[in-house]
Amino acid sequence: MKPTSRQNLLARLLGVLLILTLLAPLAPAQDVPANDAKEIEEEVTVLSVYKQGGWMMHILLICSIGTIAVVVYCSIQISPKKLCPKPLNDTLVRHMQARDVATAYAVCESNQNCLTRIVSSALLKVNFERDRANKDAMDQAAGEALDQEETRQMLWINYLNVFATIAPMIGLLGTVTGMIGSFADLKKGATDPNDFAGGIGEAMATTAGGLIVGIPAMFFYFFFRNRLLGAISEVQKRVSFLIDVVSGEVTLSDSSASAE
Repeated sequence: MKPTSRQNLLARLLGVLLILTLLAPLAPAQDVPANDAKEIEEEVTVLSVYKQGGWMMHILLICSIGTIAVVVYCSIQISPKKLCPKPLNDTLVRHMQARDVATAYAVCESNQNCLTRIVSSALLKVNFERDRANKDAMDQAAGEALDQEETRQMLWINYLNVFATIAPMIGLLGTVTGMIGSFADLKKGATDPNDFAGGIGEAMATTAGGLIVGIPAMFFYFFFRNRLLGAISEVQKRVSFLIDVVSGEVTLSDSSASAE
Protein backbone atom coordinates (compact mmCIF):
# COMPACT_ATOMS: atom_id res chain seq x y z
CA MET A 1 0.00 0.00 0.00
CA LYS A 2 1.38 3.41 -0.97
CA PRO A 3 2.29 5.51 2.10
CA THR A 4 0.46 8.81 2.54
CA SER A 5 2.14 12.19 2.94
CA ARG A 6 1.25 12.18 6.64
CA GLN A 7 2.95 8.82 7.11
CA ASN A 8 6.04 10.08 5.26
CA LEU A 9 6.15 13.17 7.50
CA LEU A 10 5.80 11.03 10.62
CA ALA A 11 8.61 8.74 9.45
CA ARG A 12 10.88 11.72 8.83
CA LEU A 13 10.13 13.19 12.26
CA LEU A 14 10.88 9.87 13.92
CA GLY A 15 14.14 9.67 11.98
CA VAL A 16 15.16 13.15 13.11
CA LEU A 17 14.31 12.34 16.73
CA LEU A 18 16.34 9.13 16.51
CA ILE A 19 19.36 11.01 15.13
CA LEU A 20 19.09 13.67 17.83
CA THR A 21 18.85 10.96 20.49
CA LEU A 22 21.97 9.24 19.20
CA LEU A 23 23.93 12.50 18.95
CA ALA A 24 22.76 13.90 22.30
CA PRO A 25 25.43 12.14 24.43
CA LEU A 26 28.14 13.67 22.24
CA ALA A 27 27.02 17.25 22.81
CA PRO A 28 28.61 17.90 26.24
CA ALA A 29 32.02 16.62 25.10
CA GLN A 30 31.98 18.86 22.03
CA ASP A 31 30.60 22.07 23.50
CA VAL A 32 31.79 22.23 27.11
CA PRO A 33 34.55 20.66 29.15
CA ALA A 34 33.78 17.46 31.00
CA ASN A 35 33.92 19.11 34.43
CA ASP A 36 31.55 21.88 33.41
CA ALA A 37 29.17 19.38 31.85
CA LYS A 38 29.14 17.37 35.07
CA GLU A 39 28.27 20.47 37.07
CA ILE A 40 25.43 21.32 34.69
CA GLU A 41 24.03 17.80 34.95
CA GLU A 42 24.12 17.96 38.73
CA GLU A 43 22.22 21.24 38.77
CA VAL A 44 19.31 19.90 36.67
CA THR A 45 17.00 18.31 39.24
CA VAL A 46 13.27 17.96 39.65
CA LEU A 47 13.27 20.83 42.13
CA SER A 48 15.26 23.08 39.81
CA VAL A 49 12.87 22.35 36.93
CA TYR A 50 9.93 23.01 39.24
CA LYS A 51 11.36 26.39 40.26
CA GLN A 52 12.16 27.22 36.66
CA GLY A 53 8.53 26.72 35.66
CA GLY A 54 7.35 29.64 37.77
CA TRP A 55 4.04 30.02 39.54
CA MET A 56 2.23 27.81 36.99
CA MET A 57 3.99 24.82 38.49
CA HIS A 58 2.12 25.36 41.77
CA ILE A 59 -1.20 24.88 39.97
CA LEU A 60 0.15 21.78 38.23
CA LEU A 61 1.29 20.43 41.60
CA ILE A 62 -2.25 20.83 42.95
CA CYS A 63 -3.60 19.02 39.88
CA SER A 64 -1.14 16.17 40.39
CA ILE A 65 -2.10 15.82 44.07
CA GLY A 66 -5.78 15.82 43.10
CA THR A 67 -5.16 13.18 40.44
CA ILE A 68 -3.35 10.92 42.89
CA ALA A 69 -6.13 11.33 45.47
CA VAL A 70 -8.88 10.46 42.98
CA VAL A 71 -6.91 7.47 41.66
CA VAL A 72 -6.50 6.12 45.20
CA TYR A 73 -10.20 6.64 45.94
CA CYS A 74 -11.32 4.96 42.71
CA SER A 75 -8.92 2.07 43.29
CA ILE A 76 -10.67 1.40 46.59
CA GLN A 77 -14.28 2.11 45.67
CA ILE A 78 -14.66 1.17 41.99
CA SER A 79 -14.63 -2.62 41.95
CA PRO A 80 -17.24 -5.39 41.76
CA LYS A 81 -16.27 -6.64 45.21
CA LYS A 82 -16.93 -3.20 46.72
CA LEU A 83 -20.05 -2.32 44.76
CA CYS A 84 -21.59 -5.80 44.81
CA PRO A 85 -20.15 -8.04 47.57
CA LYS A 86 -21.00 -11.68 46.95
CA PRO A 87 -21.67 -12.72 50.59
CA LEU A 88 -24.21 -9.92 50.94
CA ASN A 89 -25.80 -10.91 47.64
CA ASP A 90 -26.14 -14.52 48.85
CA THR A 91 -27.84 -13.29 52.03
CA LEU A 92 -30.33 -11.24 50.03
CA VAL A 93 -31.06 -14.18 47.74
CA ARG A 94 -32.04 -16.33 50.74
CA HIS A 95 -34.37 -13.65 52.14
CA MET A 96 -35.89 -13.01 48.72
CA GLN A 97 -36.52 -16.71 48.27
CA ALA A 98 -38.32 -16.81 51.63
CA ARG A 99 -40.12 -13.59 50.64
CA ASP A 100 -38.94 -12.03 53.87
CA VAL A 101 -39.00 -8.47 52.56
CA ALA A 102 -38.68 -6.79 55.96
CA THR A 103 -35.48 -8.65 56.84
CA ALA A 104 -34.04 -8.10 53.35
CA TYR A 105 -34.73 -4.38 53.64
CA ALA A 106 -33.11 -4.27 57.09
CA VAL A 107 -30.00 -5.98 55.67
CA CYS A 108 -29.84 -3.38 52.91
CA GLU A 109 -30.15 -0.50 55.34
CA SER A 110 -27.43 -1.86 57.63
CA ASN A 111 -25.01 -2.56 54.74
CA GLN A 112 -24.92 0.50 52.53
CA ASN A 113 -23.35 0.00 49.10
CA CYS A 114 -24.35 0.21 45.46
CA LEU A 115 -26.20 -3.13 45.44
CA THR A 116 -28.16 -2.62 48.66
CA ARG A 117 -29.24 0.93 47.78
CA ILE A 118 -30.72 -0.31 44.52
CA VAL A 119 -32.35 -3.37 46.10
CA SER A 120 -33.85 -1.32 48.94
CA SER A 121 -35.46 1.01 46.38
CA ALA A 122 -37.01 -2.00 44.66
CA LEU A 123 -38.19 -3.55 47.94
CA LEU A 124 -40.25 -0.46 48.73
CA LYS A 125 -42.43 -1.33 45.73
CA VAL A 126 -43.11 -4.96 46.71
CA ASN A 127 -46.79 -5.78 46.88
CA PHE A 128 -47.68 -9.46 47.03
CA GLU A 129 -51.36 -8.68 46.42
CA ARG A 130 -50.53 -7.62 42.85
CA ASP A 131 -49.45 -9.69 39.89
CA ARG A 132 -45.82 -10.91 40.26
CA ALA A 133 -45.48 -8.92 43.50
CA ASN A 134 -45.67 -5.65 41.56
CA LYS A 135 -42.56 -6.55 39.53
CA ASP A 136 -42.94 -3.75 36.98
CA ALA A 137 -42.78 -1.09 39.69
CA MET A 138 -39.78 -2.82 41.26
CA ASP A 139 -37.96 -2.84 37.93
CA GLN A 140 -38.66 0.84 37.40
CA ALA A 141 -37.49 1.79 40.91
CA ALA A 142 -34.35 -0.33 40.55
CA GLY A 143 -33.58 1.25 37.17
CA GLU A 144 -33.84 4.76 38.57
CA ALA A 145 -31.65 3.86 41.56
CA LEU A 146 -29.11 2.23 39.24
CA ASP A 147 -28.83 5.43 37.19
CA GLN A 148 -28.29 7.43 40.37
CA GLU A 149 -25.56 5.07 41.56
CA GLU A 150 -23.76 5.19 38.21
CA THR A 151 -23.90 8.99 38.28
CA ARG A 152 -22.61 9.02 41.86
CA GLN A 153 -19.58 6.91 41.00
CA MET A 154 -18.89 8.66 37.67
CA LEU A 155 -18.69 11.96 39.54
CA TRP A 156 -15.32 10.97 40.96
CA ILE A 157 -14.06 9.43 37.74
CA ASN A 158 -14.94 12.61 35.85
CA TYR A 159 -12.50 14.52 38.06
CA LEU A 160 -9.73 12.59 36.34
CA ASN A 161 -11.04 13.83 33.01
CA VAL A 162 -10.98 17.38 34.38
CA PHE A 163 -7.35 17.08 35.46
CA ALA A 164 -6.42 15.42 32.16
CA THR A 165 -7.93 18.36 30.30
CA ILE A 166 -6.82 21.37 32.30
CA ALA A 167 -3.26 20.26 33.15
CA PRO A 168 -1.98 20.44 29.53
CA MET A 169 -3.87 23.73 29.10
CA ILE A 170 -2.13 25.16 32.14
CA GLY A 171 1.17 23.92 30.73
CA LEU A 172 0.35 25.63 27.43
CA LEU A 173 -0.44 28.85 29.27
CA GLY A 174 2.94 28.63 30.97
CA THR A 175 4.54 28.10 27.57
CA VAL A 176 2.90 31.26 26.23
CA THR A 177 3.84 33.38 29.24
CA GLY A 178 7.43 32.13 29.09
CA MET A 179 7.75 32.96 25.40
CA ILE A 180 6.17 36.37 25.98
CA GLY A 181 8.87 37.06 28.58
CA SER A 182 11.61 36.00 26.17
CA PHE A 183 10.26 38.20 23.39
CA ALA A 184 10.00 41.09 25.84
CA ASP A 185 13.71 40.69 26.64
CA LEU A 186 14.48 40.54 22.94
CA LYS A 187 12.53 43.74 22.39
CA LYS A 188 14.60 45.47 25.06
CA GLY A 189 17.72 44.67 23.08
CA ALA A 190 19.00 41.56 24.81
CA THR A 191 21.36 39.54 22.63
CA ASP A 192 22.98 37.08 25.04
CA PRO A 193 21.32 33.62 24.89
CA ASN A 194 21.41 33.51 28.68
CA ASP A 195 18.99 36.43 28.72
CA PHE A 196 16.34 34.25 27.06
CA ALA A 197 17.07 31.11 29.07
CA GLY A 198 14.63 31.98 31.86
CA GLY A 199 11.59 32.45 29.62
CA ILE A 200 12.37 29.45 27.43
CA GLY A 201 13.03 27.30 30.49
CA GLU A 202 9.68 28.35 31.98
CA ALA A 203 7.95 27.48 28.72
CA MET A 204 9.49 24.02 28.49
CA ALA A 205 9.07 23.20 32.19
CA THR A 206 5.38 24.05 32.29
CA THR A 207 4.73 22.16 29.05
CA ALA A 208 6.41 19.06 30.41
CA GLY A 209 4.62 19.43 33.75
CA GLY A 210 1.23 19.67 32.10
CA LEU A 211 1.84 16.54 30.04
CA ILE A 212 3.23 14.61 33.02
CA VAL A 213 0.01 15.28 34.92
CA GLY A 214 -2.41 15.05 32.00
CA ILE A 215 -1.31 11.77 30.40
CA PRO A 216 -1.67 9.55 33.52
CA ALA A 217 -4.93 11.28 34.43
CA MET A 218 -6.38 10.49 31.00
CA PHE A 219 -5.22 6.86 31.22
CA PHE A 220 -6.80 6.32 34.64
CA TYR A 221 -10.00 8.07 33.52
CA PHE A 222 -10.60 5.49 30.79
CA PHE A 223 -9.38 2.67 33.05
CA PHE A 224 -11.79 3.40 35.90
CA ARG A 225 -14.66 4.29 33.56
CA ASN A 226 -14.43 0.87 31.94
CA ARG A 227 -14.11 -0.80 35.34
CA LEU A 228 -17.23 1.03 36.56
CA LEU A 229 -19.21 -0.01 33.49
CA GLY A 230 -18.31 -3.65 34.16
CA ALA A 231 -19.21 -3.37 37.84
CA ILE A 232 -22.53 -1.64 37.12
CA SER A 233 -23.36 -4.36 34.61
CA GLU A 234 -22.74 -6.99 37.30
CA VAL A 235 -24.87 -5.09 39.82
CA GLN A 236 -27.72 -4.80 37.31
CA LYS A 237 -27.57 -8.53 36.66
CA ARG A 238 -27.75 -9.40 40.37
CA VAL A 239 -30.54 -6.91 41.11
CA SER A 240 -32.60 -8.28 38.24
CA PHE A 241 -32.12 -11.80 39.58
CA LEU A 242 -33.18 -10.77 43.09
CA ILE A 243 -36.34 -9.15 41.76
CA ASP A 244 -37.14 -12.27 39.75
CA VAL A 245 -36.74 -14.38 42.89
CA VAL A 246 -39.02 -12.26 45.09
CA SER A 247 -41.61 -11.94 42.31
CA GLY A 248 -41.75 -15.71 41.92
CA GLU A 249 -40.51 -15.83 38.33
CA VAL A 250 -37.43 -17.75 39.49
CA THR A 251 -37.72 -20.62 41.96
CA LEU A 252 -34.56 -21.80 43.70
CA SER A 253 -33.67 -24.78 45.83
CA ASP A 254 -31.57 -24.24 48.94
CA SER A 255 -28.43 -25.44 47.20
CA SER A 256 -28.89 -23.22 44.16
CA ALA A 257 -29.63 -20.20 46.37
CA SER A 258 -26.37 -20.63 48.22
CA ALA A 259 -24.54 -21.07 44.94
CA GLU A 260 -25.78 -17.71 43.71
